[in-house]
Amino acid sequence: MHRPSFDEIYMELAANLALRSHCVKAKVGAVLTKDTRIISLGYNGPPAGTHNCDVEWPEDGCPRDSKGSCSLALHAEQNAILYAAKNNVPIEGCTLYVTLSPCIACARIIYTTGIKRVVFKESYAQYKGIASDEGVDFLRKFGVEVLHYSELVSTSQP
Repeated sequence: MHRPSFDEIYMELAANLALRSHCVKAKVGAVLTKDTRIISLGYNGPPAGTHNCDVEWPEDGCPRDSKGSCSLALHAEQNAILYAAKNNVPIEGCTLYVTLSPCIACARIIYTTGIKRVVFKESYAQYKGIASDEGVDFLRKFGVEVLHYSELVSTSQP
């Protein structure tokens, strides 16, 4: 019987959290951990108490901003970080599991809060149709360990 690694457990949880998203464009989940313990969770969507995009705009999603992105949404990693901060949970040295690699704005937040390791499942660049994962590049440039989940799974299997 396969005994799952923490990486597998937390990425599976992030994928399940993504299913909670009200976004009609992309569903993203995030799990923030420290020393093999979960300290916060998040998924993408509008701030609590505002709108649920799948209810308000079920066909096309929420209105777009000037760059074509959701005008209301917080990203999954932002929600996980904000929830931890709101509850005075230290984030420094944490690992973040996220189903879509961080965009450049989220990468700046991840770096600034002291998260030391990021594991992502899918590429933001591929999803957006852009040349590179700017967020991943930024984090690696400044010393944050960033791993593609498929690399972890392929190296951990017998």
